Amino acid sequence: LPIHFHTHDTSGISAASVLAAVEAGADAVDAAIDSMSCLTSQPNLGSIVEALKNTERDTGLDTEALRQVSTYWEHVRSLYSSFEADFRSGASDVYLHEIPGGQYTNLRQQARSMGIDRRWPEVANTYAKVNQMFGDVVKVTPSSKVVGDLTLLMITSDISPEDVLDPEKEIAFPESVIQFFRGELGQPYGGFPEALQKKILKGDEPITVRPGSVMEDIDLKASKADVEKTVGRDISDPEFASYLMYPQVFTDYAAHLEEFGDVSKVPTAAYFYGMEPGEEIAIEMERGKTLALRLLALGDAGEDGKRTVFFELNGQPRSVRIDDHSQESTRPTNRIAEATNPNHVGAPMPGIVSSVIAEPGKKVLQGDTMLSIEAMKMETAVNAERDGVIAEVVVEIGSQIGAKDLLVVFED
Repeated sequence: LPIHFHTHDTSGISAASVLAAVEAGADAVDAAIDSMSCLTSQPNLGSIVEALKNTERDTGLDTEALRQVSTYWEHVRSLYSSFEADFRSGASDVYLHEIPGGQYTNLRQQARSMGIDRRWPEVANTYAKVNQMFGDVVKVTPSSKVVGDLTLLMITSDISPEDVLDPEKEIAFPESVIQFFRGELGQPYGGFPEALQKKILKGDEPITVRPGSVMEDIDLKASKADVEKTVGRDISDPEFASYLMYPQVFTDYAAHLEEFGDVSKVPTAAYFYGMEPGEEIAIEMERGKTLALRLLALGDAGEDGKRTVFFELNGQPRSVRIDDHSQESTRPTNRIAEATNPNHVGAPMPGIVSSVIAEPGKKVLQGDTMLSIEAMKMETAVNAERDGVIAEVVVEIGSQIGAKDLLVVFED
């Protein structure tokens, strides 16, 4: 079999690993174009090519061509600078936490969105502890996400490893963790830690075979008809495949496409940063069809929070009313759960309420799911920590909440 070596340069010295793999006889190695290389990306391709020149493993790649490609991507990268992670050097702590390069920057962004980016060293240490609690799993998408999801929950909810392992301590585990221990991602090398699996599954029987072998068959024709009815148009096979794998993501995409059209046609700088009055851009809708768009002026914001945008389209004056998101929000401040009030249930993490099951007057038992919160593709159920009757459900589906915001109130 051909040996293909892949690594990330989070440590700062992965080029040495690549060169060692080449010397050992690897058939292929992964590297990144210079301007997109290093840190959590792959080692620098141009430098590896130069290092192997005039050796038995000379790549034969054109270094001048590589530099030209690198220059192009350097410009492209500058357009996305607002999304760059605040990660400016190699980090030897990767040997401690073993966070994959593809997850590292995303996990830091998740921590930032949850307001715990200043606690990153604690996040990294907790990630390492969760990995060990899970049995030192092979961490690659999606198993690495499972480790990261529980890590973030533990930090935002002040849950210790001892709490996780304590069979008597009630914890609302993220859905991804439950799916992992149920065996929906397959069987990890060495199996699952039995005591922790028993706690997480709460009596559910785990899958002990290949997950795909027990999946229900899907009626592709009927399913495609259903989604086409939902989005109100015919969809392509690639779109249908996207829906089957990520139904909510595709549905959101389809709604955005219906409202705004194909925004991929808009030049990147204009899409991300907007236009200045007097600026003109060209939008190529299709081969041979290009629209010339010039921004003329912005009207004042009205009481309805909208502005009128005046522009020219192919020289013809036009105007459109749009929402002005720069206006100060009038949304009332969320109520905060009182830590000393046993009837208050607070949010374990910031996010958006994705489902609400609890109802005023309804009796719930300890462990019952009352609602779910979604944050950065991580869904977490909020379960009742005791038996009781619901007096008030403070939030609704779509509510934006912060950590410790009041969600549910029990009757006395």
